[in-house]
Amino acid sequence: MHVQILAVGKLKERYLVQGIEEYGKRLGRYGRLEIAELKEESFAEPLSEKEVQEILRREGERILDALKPRSHVVALDRGGRAMSSEELAEEFQRVAIGGISQLTFVIGGSLGLDPRVLQRADLVLSFSKFTFPHQLMRLILLEQIYRAFTIVNGERYHK
Repeated sequence: MHVQILAVGKLKERYLVQGIEEYGKRLGRYGRLEIAELKEESFAEPLSEKEVQEILRREGERILDALKPRSHVVALDRGGRAMSSEELAEEFQRVAIGGISQLTFVIGGSLGLDPRVLQRADLVLSFSKFTFPHQLMRLILLEQIYRAFTIVNGERYHK
């Protein structure tokens, strides 16, 4: 399976880069991993609602342009569906059985995701009602993707 992560913004913290590299290596057993960093709009707060919507629109355009047509798209959003690790593994299996070999996970910028991206998504997934830094979300997401693959393969990582 080909797993793609589209993430708005650049990863800066070395400890996050190291963690992502580690899970990237682990995921190599199960398929190909691609992480694409998309330009994050710069802004100074406070923002008007119109400015927020314009920033989301611009970032959303970049995300939509980067999506591959036959990919199963999972957008990360606090308002999405909460799943257990086992349910995420079941989703991977369902997608694979359906003949789709590419999963694309989308992580928005600090303001979230454009509604058009959420509409395009095949699944809107929530990791928590908490707000996480979008850069940290990459590491958390990769760990859960790895965990899901180990569950699918009956390996001992998941307890």
